Amino acid sequence: MSRLTPVELLDEVATSEPGSLGAHARAYLERLEVKGQSPHSVRTESYHLRVFLTWAQDRGLRRLEEVTVSVLERYQRSLFHYRQDNGRPLSFRTQRDRLQGLKRFYRHLVRQRVLEMSPAELLEVPRAEKRLPRTILTVEQAEAVLAQPDPRTMLGLRDRAILETFYSTGIRRQEAIQLDLYDVDPDNGTLRIREGKGRKDRLIPLGERAGLWITKYLEEARPYLVLEPDDGALFLTVYRGRFSPEMMSALVRTAFDGAGIAGKGACHVFRHTMATLMLEGGADLRFIQVMLGHAHVSSTELYTHVALRKLKEVYERTHPGALLARRDAAAADAGDEELTQEELQEALAAEAAEEESEDGEEGGDPETDDEE
Repeated sequence: MSRLTPVELLDEVATSEPGSLGAHARAYLERLEVKGQSPHSVRTESYHLRVFLTWAQDRGLRRLEEVTVSVLERYQRSLFHYRQDNGRPLSFRTQRDRLQGLKRFYRHLVRQRVLEMSPAELLEVPRAEKRLPRTILTVEQAEAVLAQPDPRTMLGLRDRAILETFYSTGIRRQEAIQLDLYDVDPDNGTLRIREGKGRKDRLIPLGERAGLWITKYLEEARPYLVLEPDDGALFLTVYRGRFSPEMMSALVRTAFDGAGIAGKGACHVFRHTMATLMLEGGADLRFIQVMLGHAHVSSTELYTHVALRKLKEVYERTHPGALLARRDAAAADAGDEELTQEELQEALAAEAAEEESEDGEEGGDPETDDEE
């Protein structure tokens, strides 16, 4: 089944009758698109609303005037008492995300003068727990994961190039999906991320080994996967199109399972691993921020004008997969580190929790997507 659009996610659970909760939710999503919110953000908001609308529809609540503060408090209690298929409750972070999404929806209604006040503003959302990454690979474990695909096959070669890209750069899953041919420059060892989180572009180093695998994939595998007219997507599925998030995660999980790595094998594990290995190699935290695309620390934007040459120097000195033959590099200038390693890991864990919630791993979001 093809991936449902944000509006189609709501169509499955709520009526579109004028004046209904469902109709106002659809108008909210359309407003986000008009304002230039990324498709990823709109889809996330759709997930939050889908959960609430499903709950409301089950209780015969279909119109705005039927949803009061006491009703929303009941919804909040239902999130707290909800149990997933594995018997585990929703994390406080997931509960918080659901309620914050609802608050944003009702603020929109107030701004549009549909309501005079938002009943959701009186909700006290739970404080999200701080979590450190559950899985961080050692260099040996990372190499075992990378070695799982068979590069003698077309798909194995593609999968190896994808895994090497994640390990080398620590980019987000959606950023890897959005990569186009002209974003990668193996000769100069760079990768351009277009419209990453917050719709910001960034140029980051690409490891020498990852560049060689990507070049090999482009020469020997992609020509057999592409379907004309070529839309320029870097990584293609057997269906000749771009990966879905679920398909990309499944590819990585398969490699983790093959390597016998316990725990959840997801694209974000490479992100945690890259940051941790560079830290252990002596990289300044602020350079790692640039690699990861983290724009703010304590509400202060750092290193917006860091030269790529300096970033590449730090990257080559600290990332195990940066160079085929390790070279000595001058130590990076030390500076006042405004970010601790624990804070960086917590930020990465928050990203991973958000990704899991969107996949329905911890939020009970029912969706059927195509698998490769």
